[in-house]
Amino acid sequence: MSILSKITARIKKRLFKLIDVDFPQYKQSELLNKFLYVGKKAVIKYPWKCVAGMNQISLGDNFTANTGLFLGAYGENSEGCVINIGNNVVINYDSQITAINKIVIGDDVLTGSRIFISDHSHGSILPEENSTPPINRPLFSKGPVIIGNRVWIGSGVAILPNVTIGDECIIGANSVVTKSFPARSVIAGNPARLIKSL
Repeated sequence: MSILSKITARIKKRLFKLIDVDFPQYKQSELLNKFLYVGKKAVIKYPWKCVAGMNQISLGDNFTANTGLFLGAYGENSEGCVINIGNNVVINYDSQITAINKIVIGDDVLTGSRIFISDHSHGSILPEENSTPPINRPLFSKGPVIIGNRVWIGSGVAILPNVTIGDECIIGANSVVTKSFPARSVIAGNPARLIKSL
């Protein structure tokens, strides 16, 4: 092998190493240590952002989030945990989970990309709040969001406050979930409605 070939091979090896490592391991583990609890083999692929309350978020064993995850826990829950994510949960690309009350995601949940789960909004729908810009309205929660075990959530789904999703439900892509559904429901639409029971 010529000297030029060796140099080229060495440069390629270093370049592929740089491309492959998307976030320094020590920084990733340093950030994960700031959560209330992190289970074994939990991974959040960089880039991701937690805007508030890392110490109020719990991640279960084998939790995996692909790039673009946005987390925020703005509440003061007496149990210390505002967002509680179970074991073997996969959250796909560009998803957002924010809470001031409580969000619980059970075990073995799979989501598509661009999902939105929130237990609150900027203000209520009182007429006197309309003259205030939404960004300046106080955060308001109608109730917690509870997602059961083995739930499959399609891409683009929004799950809004005061909603409980039972175990083994399937939520069709781009659905907006505004009310609760029992276990083993197939739901879809805007607003989401029951398609069939399994």
